Amino acid sequence: MTFAPPPRSEKPRSAGITAMIDFGPDEMGWTGENGLRDLMACAAPFIDMAKIYALNAILMPEDAVKANVAIYRDNDVTPYTGGVLFEYAYLRSEVDDMLDHVERLGVPSLEISENYVTLEPNARHDFIARAAGRGFAVIWEFGRKNPEEPFDLDEVGAMIQGAMDAGARHVILEQSELDMLEDVSPDDFAKLSGQSWFPDALIEGDPYRFPRQHGEIIRQFGPEVNFANIAAGQCYRLEGLRRGIGRAVDYAMFRNYGL
Repeated sequence: MTFAPPPRSEKPRSAGITAMIDFGPDEMGWTGENGLRDLMACAAPFIDMAKIYALNAILMPEDAVKANVAIYRDNDVTPYTGGVLFEYAYLRSEVDDMLDHVERLGVPSLEISENYVTLEPNARHDFIARAAGRGFAVIWEFGRKNPEEPFDLDEVGAMIQGAMDAGARHVILEQSELDMLEDVSPDDFAKLSGQSWFPDALIEGDPYRFPRQHGEIIRQFGPEVNFANIAAGQCYRLEGLRRGIGRAVDYAMFRNYGL
């Protein structure tokens, strides 16, 4: 193809990762089997991972979840279960049962979070290592849904390093934590990209503030920033924003032409 769009890195990517959030049949993108096939036909090259939202891995019919998981994997998209599923299992003392269920669904990756539960470092590392030891690609999410104060970069860096040492592949930065940090300490927010762990981190976006918030993050951290929680109906437009297409990034693609 000689007449091509502005360039972007291709899969498999170590930067510029887009992790979609699969809400199921929902206003944010109808991801029943047929809808998901249509989405993959157009956007699979731009989607790296897909989170099965909250408790959908046990709330939706098992056959429907399995069908979607197979479609993702056939299109080189890594599905993973969200951290709320882990927290629910933890509170019920059923983490091993949860791992059995996720394995039965054919999901190769999972998120371990502490949005509402609090784990001591040894327990956190044990759960990460236990899941990794069973062959899952583990994502650890830092942060609370309702933080009370902005996080300290050095403290979080040590927590992330511990999680990675225990076997986590990536870390997700909780949207609420990022909102508070940007609000209260914008200088620290601007320093995120300078942290040694930042290349392994995914910034959790707010689907309800798309595309403005996402455009601001791209302008601040660059088009190859890693994003999580991108709704199905937003993945294609996010790819455009990364390439400098759209009002939210002021059509940055034209800067290469001196405009």
